[in-house]
Order: sequence, then C-alpha cells, then structure tokens
Amino acid sequence: MHWHGTMRLSKRLLPLAAALLLGGCGALGGRDGGPSHSADMSHVPDPVPRNEPRSRYGNPDSYVVNGRRYVVMNSAAGYVERGIASWYGTKFHGRRTSSGEIYDMNAMTAAHTSLPLPSYVRVTNLNNGRSTVVRVNDRGPFHDNRLIDLSYAAASKLGIVETGTGLVEIRAVTPGQPAPAPVTVTAAVPSAATLPPPAAAARPVGLYLQVGAFVSRSNAEQLRSRLSSEPLPPVQVQQGADAANTPIYRVRIGPIPSVDEADRLASRLGGLGVGTPHVVID
Repeated sequence: MHWHGTMRLSKRLLPLAAALLLGGCGALGGRDGGPSHSADMSHVPDPVPRNEPRSRYGNPDSYVVNGRRYVVMNSAAGYVERGIASWYGTKFHGRRTSSGEIYDMNAMTAAHTSLPLPSYVRVTNLNNGRSTVVRVNDRGPFHDNRLIDLSYAAASKLGIVETGTGLVEIRAVTPGQPAPAPVTVTAAVPSAATLPPPAAAARPVGLYLQVGAFVSRSNAEQLRSRLSSEPLPPVQVQQGADAANTPIYRVRIGPIPSVDEADRLASRLGGLGVGTPHVVID
C-alpha cells in the first residue's frame, strides 16, 4: 500500500489507538517488497477461525483517510465482495498493525478498511482459482480501487506476488462453521488438458469501471454516449436492480485488460469530470 495522508477518528480514542491506526499498512513511504530470497509459502497453514473479542484498537465507528470516511462494520457475517487485492511485505514486517499486533509477512493475515478486527475471510483468486483463508488484523488498503491488502504469505499462496495485484472474491468465514467453498473459476493454466473440465457455471471474469448508476435509462444513455466519443474501452449500459427491486441502469467501461490499465483509465476519467469510478468484477 502507498498511503501518505492523515487519519481522523470519529470518536475520542486513547492516543495509542490513534497511533496504531496510523501505523496500519500503507502509512509509510518508500518501496515495499518480499524477502530477499524466494520463499515457498505453500506449507504455511491457513488459520483456523475462532471466536475472538473485537480488538481494543482499530475498531472505531468510523475514520477518515485522505478525505474519505470509512465505516467499520459491526459484524463480518454474510460479507461477500469482489475487487482488487494487493499485498504488503518487508516495509511493514515487524511493525504494529492497526489492531496492535505485530505484522508478520510470513503469516496468513490481511488488511481491510471496514471489516471488524479481527475477522476471517476466504480469499479466492478469480484469475487462477487458488483460494486461502486469512485473518484480517489491519486497516487498509487506502489506494483507490483496492479491496484487500494481503500478507506476503497469503499473496504467494494465491499467486499474486509477481503481478502485485489480483482479482479476488472475499467471503467472511464464521468461526465454528465450515469455511465457504472456493469460487469456481475458469483459470488459464499451462496444463489445462490434464485437469477436469470446469463446472458449467464457471466462466472467465472481467474487470470493469462503473462510472454511474441511474434510475433513468435516458440519463445512463446520455453518459454512455458522451463517453463513447472518447478513446476508451467499450462503454455499456447494464440494467439491474437495487435492494428494493427498483430498476438501476449502470454505466460501465470494459472489460479492461489489466489492473494497471484500470488505474490509468480511472485517472483519465477524473479529468473528464466523471468522478471516482468503482471497480466491478463480473
């Protein structure tokens, strides 16, 4: 993570609590990386979810980083989301996390902006089908359009160390209950002929930027038409519904070939007066 801003807590907390939040992943400048020698993390076991009290630190009602407010969830139960995962390593190894624990890049942990600390989630790499369980004990990532920041060990097991980022789905794991099954995905693998065929529902995932959502199809089409005159990937209007089953028309750009390209495109869209786009993986 690469955060250089300031954080404001919504409640009066002990000075140590504020310091720990500020010390979460992303609070330091400089380059990050993995160990100096290639390390095999395949043997590191997944953590076994257990009931734990909420950490004394890192769980304010809400907090602000770089002008954006993050609301901490009361519970992780039922949480499911797709997005972009990043990872952090040597720059934070041995430093305190937002929960007050010491960050160990060789442990199966992660940082999230709003899940309670600690929480357990299953993370599935939607590009290759690899899956693992991690314990969330830190705050972040605060980079635009990032969902979760994994430890080096977790990123290694999921196969995203070399790429730096990956498209993932995360699902909360309830202690005492079976962990949710990994998502079935169509993965591009060198020896696909030796593997069983994917399930009928499996399909490749695509990366999109959502730039608007409207109750009026006319307004959505106007935005689509305006953006279609720009040198962008395909712009489309997709019909959906909100929680009250009201029709919603979402304007999305994509599919986009890579996370780096999505970052560049998101920056360009800001100059077009679109605002901050939202990553969608579908």
